[in-house]
Amino acid sequence: MSEQFKLDKEFVEELKQFVSAGNETAIYDCVNLLHPADIAEILDIVNLEEAKFIYRRLDEEIASEVLVELEEDVREMFMKALSAKEIAESIDHMDSDDAADIISELSVEKQEQVFSEIEDKDQADSIAALMAFEEDTAGAWMATEFIVVKDTWNAGQCISEMRKQAEDVSYVYTIYVTDKEETLIGMFSLKSLLFASDDTLVKDLYMTDVKSVKATDNIEEVGSIMKKYDLVAIPVVDEEKKLLGRITIDDIVDVLEDEAAKDYQMASGISEKVESSDSIWTISRARLPWLLVGLLGGVLGAKVIGLFEHQLGTFPEMAFFIPLIAAMGGNVGVQSSAIIVQSLANNTLDMGTTYSKLAKEFGVSLINGLACSVIIFFVIWGLMSDLRLGMTVSLSLIAVILFAGLFGTLVPLVLSKRKIDPALATGPFITTMNDVVGLLIYFLIGYVIYF
Repeated sequence: MSEQFKLDKEFVEELKQFVSAGNETAIYDCVNLLHPADIAEILDIVNLEEAKFIYRRLDEEIASEVLVELEEDVREMFMKALSAKEIAESIDHMDSDDAADIISELSVEKQEQVFSEIEDKDQADSIAALMAFEEDTAGAWMATEFIVVKDTWNAGQCISEMRKQAEDVSYVYTIYVTDKEETLIGMFSLKSLLFASDDTLVKDLYMTDVKSVKATDNIEEVGSIMKKYDLVAIPVVDEEKKLLGRITIDDIVDVLEDEAAKDYQMASGISEKVESSDSIWTISRARLPWLLVGLLGGVLGAKVIGLFEHQLGTFPEMAFFIPLIAAMGGNVGVQSSAIIVQSLANNTLDMGTTYSKLAKEFGVSLINGLACSVIIFFVIWGLMSDLRLGMTVSLSLIAVILFAGLFGTLVPLVLSKRKIDPALATGPFITTMNDVVGLLIYFLIGYVIYF
């Protein structure tokens, strides 16, 4: 049913009627067989009181999955309406990484209340330990539920022990092997265990070439490693290589989505992550810094034009192409910086030096600049029959495109080396700088040709 489910207005209206009538049986029949993501979508549409009524009629395990599937802003509002006991009951059925994420969104006071309501104190300790890691580290994203066996066991012992461990593990991707010191020494697949005889030793099954990450590693770097080696799960260890947990591919997908959304907003001139449901003040605060940068750029651009006021007074036709020069510089700068930022984010940038990258961009910009300048020269010559204006605009266009391409390439590389998010280099920053410099180049070349 969940695979074919499509949320429509009629279904929502019918569900609302069941809520109004207090028909718990009908609500249970309607939603408990749905996928948790579908139920989360329903709770997002109905009002808060209706959402609470529906949520409290869900089976405990389904309710916990629904809480994880809710959008962050919806979940934040929803959890404020739930008691600490209700949240704790859902936490009992979650993986430790999801539980840590959920609890971390609560106020400090409510966190303490929820922890006091969690019946499994070992689980509470594991969640608290995960919350102690910095937000963007592997430790904060790992789950402490995994299958682990000892290197001294045989296949029969492994299967027996795994039956006990599997109760708390949603999906078994790999089986980790540790020594008596709990140090990670290898891993093997469930398939290899199924084909092994009971007396086969673990040491004859596992591979020692294990890709692992430290709990303090940046989560984006973890994502890059998993993408590069096509991993569905990766173990997390401490400085002594003791096994702490694992990160699965579904978490990395969330990381990549969050990072893509953040970079897109930053490239659009939004300085912090915001949602459409955030307050007017929050959204305004996120947008204002780069608007001020653009405002400053506009003032500087006006100052540049003012410096050449006499030139414009004598040759007013130059004013016609001010928007063209500014727009082309901004477009080229954003293009070049976007390619570099994307390559940096995906770790696909080759190992060449900064000079080689600048040389390559110079070649690309030169080809594009020559093509555009030739076209604009003949357009001006055909429309206005003005040789000097055609030369001024076409030469300026080449120079502006070259500068914008090199500047758009250099800035994200410099920011990356300084450990600053290179996404800052795209959008308003590049556009504003190229506008100002482009106008300066245009008027200087015009001055040389006309005077």
